[in-house]
Order: sequence, then C-alpha cells, then structure tokens
Amino acid sequence: MKILLENCRFLDVRTMTVKSGSILIKDGVFARVGGDMATDAERRIDIKNNLVIPGFCDAHAHSPMVFLRSSAEDLPLDRWLNEAVFPYEAKLTPEDNYTLTKLAVCEYLSSGITSCFDMYSYQEAMAAAFRDSGFRCVFCGAINDYGGTPETLEELYNKLNSYDPLISYKLGFHAEYTTRLETMKDIAALAKKYKAPVWCHNCETKSETEGCISRYGTTPTVLLDSLGMFDYGGGGYHCVYLSDDDINIFAKRKLSIVTNPASNLKLASGIADLMKFKGAGINLAVGTDGAASNNALDMFREMYLASVLQKLRYTDASVMSAEDVLFAATAGGAKAMGLEDCGYIEEGMKADFAVIDMHRPNMQPENDIIKNLVFSGSKDNVIMTAVNGNILYENGEFFIGEDICTIYERTRNICERIFG
Repeated sequence: MKILLENCRFLDVRTMTVKSGSILIKDGVFARVGGDMATDAERRIDIKNNLVIPGFCDAHAHSPMVFLRSSAEDLPLDRWLNEAVFPYEAKLTPEDNYTLTKLAVCEYLSSGITSCFDMYSYQEAMAAAFRDSGFRCVFCGAINDYGGTPETLEELYNKLNSYDPLISYKLGFHAEYTTRLETMKDIAALAKKYKAPVWCHNCETKSETEGCISRYGTTPTVLLDSLGMFDYGGGGYHCVYLSDDDINIFAKRKLSIVTNPASNLKLASGIADLMKFKGAGINLAVGTDGAASNNALDMFREMYLASVLQKLRYTDASVMSAEDVLFAATAGGAKAMGLEDCGYIEEGMKADFAVIDMHRPNMQPENDIIKNLVFSGSKDNVIMTAVNGNILYENGEFFIGEDICTIYERTRNICERIFG
C-alpha cells in the first residue's frame, strides 16, 4: 500500500533539523522523502504542518508487567523483586502474557513508540501478540536461575529470529546476581557459536555491584567480558554503577547502554552518568523498563528525566542537550536493538514513525521544536503512530486487530485471578 503524507514537517535526527515536504511510504518503507510529489497513493493524509518524527525505540521493556502497574510499590529493588514481583509473575500463563503484551502495545503506540526491546517470560506467546498487533519487537533472552536454560535460550534464538519480519531475538539473561556462573559461561559459548551480541541488566544498584565484587572479586562488566560474553557486542540495561574499567570495556567492545531514568528514580537505584558514557563514545539508548517500576510506558517522560538528571548530577545546566537525548530515544535505540534500517526518516528506511500535534499549547511558540519535544512534549501530542508503514494508532483509535475494551476486560480478569 502507498501512503502519501502531505503538508508535513519531519525531523532529520542526523542533523537535528526540521525539514518540510511530502513523504511517500510504499511497501513498509520510506520511498521518497521531501519535496512535492504527484503519486497514485491509495491514501493521502494531510499532516496539517504537524511534525513527523522517527518512532521512539523503547530499548528496555518488560511488556507484560503492565499487570503489576501500581501494585508493586515503595520497595527497594531486592525486596521489590522478591516480595512484589516474582511471586505474582509465577502465576502468569502464556495466554496471560499474550493479552498483557497487547495492552502494552496500545500504551507504546499512544506514546509514539514503534518498537521495544523486550525481556520477559513466555516469549513465543508475546511474539504472537506483537505480530498480531503489527508492532515491532526485538526480544532479549531472559533466563536466570529461576527459569530457562541455555538450551531454551538457543532454541528461542533460532525460532524467533525466523518467526516474522517484525520480530527478532538477541541472546541475553536477567542479570549476574540471578544467574549462576556455569550458566553465564554457557551463554558466552552461545555468543561465540553464533557470533552474536549479549544483553543483560548490569549494575542497576549499588548492592548488586558490590555483591558481584564480593562473589567474584570484580564488577559484573569485567566478569562477563572475561567470559567472552561481549566478544560480538551487546550491552547493558541501567548501568548506574559502572566503574572506569567497565566504561572502558563498553567503549572497547562497542557496547550500548540503555538508560531507564524513571525506573531508577522510583526504585531509588541512582542516576547513571550518561555524560561520562557519552564522552567515552558509547552508544546511548533510552528505555521505559516495565510498568511495575515506572509506572508509565512514556518516552517523553524518560527523555525529560534523562536530560535534567544529568544537569542536576553535574550542577551544570548545559550538559545532556535535548538533541542528544532525542537521538538516543530514536536512532540510538535502533542501533542498540540491531534495527539497522530503523530510526531515521530517510529513503529506504522502515516507515516507523509518529506524528506530533504542533498545534497544542505546550508546543507553542516554536522557538525551538526539538527542545519543545524533550522538555515540554507529552504523549498527548501523539496523534498518529505507524509501524512498517501501517498506521496502528490515529486520533485516539487503535488498529491492532481487536477492540481495546476487550483487552481491558481480559486484563482485569487476569489481575482478579492473580491477586485474588
């Protein structure tokens, strides 16, 4: 299907400039970008001088955790996991995760998010939900001592990487502190076998980092690198307590870091030193984490926090510009997720995009559109979201294969069963 976006402005994230012109979408990609066009498009959409942006890449997510929203509260990470999360997650079924993933997709779309990097259980059921919704997902292996094995990780790696064009899979595990050494060695062997990157939670809390040093005499990053885990790239989620040696490894191995500022604040984990990572040349991405620790899947809030927390950390209002954060939330996320043909509004790139309503009070005046997006923007400004050239959200309506009210009802039933 051909779609022509007319009378629009669009964001070039390479130069961080706003350009004008039409955009032609064909077969799921941007076929032509800029200028006036005469075409036989099946649908012509007047964007009304609003702003088309590359879709946000939510580079760390646990989609089905929406069922825990506002139920796992006011606890530090270790107690939060063991008392408020793990016991209830154990009651989930594959069917539950299908429904909960669809609910998360709706929230992603209403926030301008067009892809997520997801780590959770029952990933085949989740893959079906993403596929049926038309949403793009990169999965990360989620095994640890409580579930999954290197054998199941390899099986999913092969199966889901050939499952659907919208779905891909990266090797990974939950974290060093939940995974025995022999299992981590086996994952490193898989990385070598497939020449594949590996991902995990890394140095999210001070106690986690100190625990690894107590167990192995070194940090999680140094340990994993010594096992050969990062020989082919990958990265870490959170990375709040990286040492200088850790940062050097991330830079040397060309690893990516995904920051999750709202979750790290809510669980009182700390503030990652994004400026230090940026100075070392490390690719930065932004993620929401799960709705249990956030509680919203909202990239506008993440971008705002990612910037202003660095300004506070450095007591310097000039650091971590809106441009840097916006790049991390779009193209930086695509790079971290291995989505080489996403993250830019350019000819040949996948047509994953969102349309921002610039006629709302919080977008006026247009003194600086990029700073407006990061510092005053809101998911309420998102009026359209498309994945692979298919419009899945438009003017408050979802087009994901079923009515959203049925998803709400099934979610309520799941919660009633699990929480009693």
